[in-house]
Amino acid sequence: MHGEMQTIDQLCVNTLRIMAADMAQRANSGHPGFPMGAAPMGYVLWQRHLLIDPSAPTWPDRDRFILSPGHGSPLQYSLMHIAGFEDVPIEALKAFRQWGSKTPGHPEFGLTAGVEATTGPLGQGAANAVGMAIAERMLAHRFNRPGHEIVDHHTYAIVSDGDMMEGVSAEAASLAGQLGLGKLICLYDANDVTLDGPTSLTFSVEDVGKRYEAYGWHVVFVADGNHDLEGLDRALSEARAETQRPSMIIVKTTIGYGSPNKQGSNASHGAPLGVEELALTKKNLGWDPSWHFHVPEAVRAHIGKGMQRGHEARVAWENRFRAYEKAYPELAEQWKLAWEGALPDDWDVDLPSFSPGEDQPTRNASGKALNAIASRVPWLVGGDADIGSSTQSQIKQGGSFDGVTGAGRNIHFGVREHAMTAIANGMAYHGAVRPLVSTFFTFVDYMRPSIRIAALAHLPILMVFSHDSLAVGEDGPTHQPVEQLASLRLMPNVIVLRPADPNETTEAWRWCMQYSDGPVALVTTRQKVPVIDRAKYAPACGLHRGAYILTDANAPADVVVIATGSEVSLALQAHEQLASEGIAVRVVSMPSWEIFQSQPSSYIEQVLPSDIPRVAVEAGVSFGWERWVKHRRALVTVDQYGSSAPGHVAMEKYGFHVHRVVAAIRQVIAEKKS
Repeated sequence: MHGEMQTIDQLCVNTLRIMAADMAQRANSGHPGFPMGAAPMGYVLWQRHLLIDPSAPTWPDRDRFILSPGHGSPLQYSLMHIAGFEDVPIEALKAFRQWGSKTPGHPEFGLTAGVEATTGPLGQGAANAVGMAIAERMLAHRFNRPGHEIVDHHTYAIVSDGDMMEGVSAEAASLAGQLGLGKLICLYDANDVTLDGPTSLTFSVEDVGKRYEAYGWHVVFVADGNHDLEGLDRALSEARAETQRPSMIIVKTTIGYGSPNKQGSNASHGAPLGVEELALTKKNLGWDPSWHFHVPEAVRAHIGKGMQRGHEARVAWENRFRAYEKAYPELAEQWKLAWEGALPDDWDVDLPSFSPGEDQPTRNASGKALNAIASRVPWLVGGDADIGSSTQSQIKQGGSFDGVTGAGRNIHFGVREHAMTAIANGMAYHGAVRPLVSTFFTFVDYMRPSIRIAALAHLPILMVFSHDSLAVGEDGPTHQPVEQLASLRLMPNVIVLRPADPNETTEAWRWCMQYSDGPVALVTTRQKVPVIDRAKYAPACGLHRGAYILTDANAPADVVVIATGSEVSLALQAHEQLASEGIAVRVVSMPSWEIFQSQPSSYIEQVLPSDIPRVAVEAGVSFGWERWVKHRRALVTVDQYGSSAPGHVAMEKYGFHVHRVVAAIRQVIAEKKS
């Protein structure tokens, strides 16, 4: 066979190309073009530079690899298979894109050991890589000691033309250059083709290299990414030698390389080559057309030797860590806790409590709780979109993060909400840090694609929002969130917490820090809210069950009023007013729908008896409340955008006052009697 005449490097590259084409053809679905064009850069990176150990996929000091154009997953799966990852046997390649397989259409974190990030929505992986590089620097600063370096690895990402077009990658790249993340290296597969055709349709005017140089990146070009393996090797070595700037290696490639009739065309982008074209491609690359999912033994042996570098590095690291444990036992213990996502025994002893009369915005209470926790949990790190002083999300003694040294716990993301969240996802993927991000609640809409990925991947990022309702006031409807609560509650695996007062806010932080199965949104007020008298009403620890009876009537309740956030105080006022008239009102604080829904049905019935009418009070849209309240007439909500006015005036004008709550209660009681 002609394959025997090829150099071992060529044989490895062509194996990867054909494996990708075989996978798409077998599945009758997929994207063979990108993997066929990017195979040389993937091969050189994995074989000569990337330090990973397939026998220990979660070794802490491994290099990270992210395939941002996740549609090119056959390249990653093929590399993983030949490298020896247990989760990707040949049967997994044959089950590409099929039900129950570990080779889904786009890589999924947590499904396939060795996949570092869930990618596919373009630009996300590029931003995740920035987060991973930040985490590496933070951990190096925190744990490394002279003669005992236990954190020293690179983050590599392959990116595409589509990634370069997405705004999130530009936001993230700008910040990476600002921070000087020298251990971040991206390889850009510049094949000049996207799904609809050549990039001349959409992306031919700007100079990506000059753009990244302007961002402060080190930029290298490889003119022939189809054949010049040594040029790719030199570019990677040059990038690794650059320690003060992130590196972008721009590699000119041909999509679908090797396909006689489809290479260089969008015809190879999003569909299998077809039986006939696949056979022609195999012949063109020196392959027997009858071979399917064939990996020559020489290829397995050669790539196996490349993986030996990572295995040896991992063993050497374990020896270094044993010496580190002896020299710095307390730091070693913190290291283990951080990687486990555990908490020190005394992590919550300084959490604040508030007495009646200490009225304040819940954003302020949140800031106090955050800082009490941060003083005892050093791997809790934060960042904000240029408004941390307003959202009260800064770690006061944490310092500003320095991307070169890794010092500092507060990341100044700038006005980059989308990238901020995707970068936090990258930090969570990396592990051993608990990332926090913050902005005004209305701007959650700029974060949503990244939140969705966090939810898919069950990433424990903390999102702290302030300015949660119409009470934002004078800034007007652009800054007054009304639909955002409902929109986040729609998202699977996202927990939304809207605490009623400062003490519920403390309990929200206590709950958040113990939860690690996905993103949490803590939604707080700009305006002052009363501190609920817990001697008179139920303790705030009821938050841990999502909803709880805050106060009950002496007699069986005539009605249950459910409220969240600052509107709980309105419900309590209505309770007090109607009690004097002999009307029994139960008030339920419901800071989290999601936590409450997870409770046993007996508890749900105990809090919300099915035979008692209900009223809901929340300064947001009515959508979704039908699961808790039967009739729209029992909703004190707002289904329109707000207006610019002082906050208390806006709330009053849109019906958030005790008279409206009382009227709604009277109406549902009257309807029940009738």
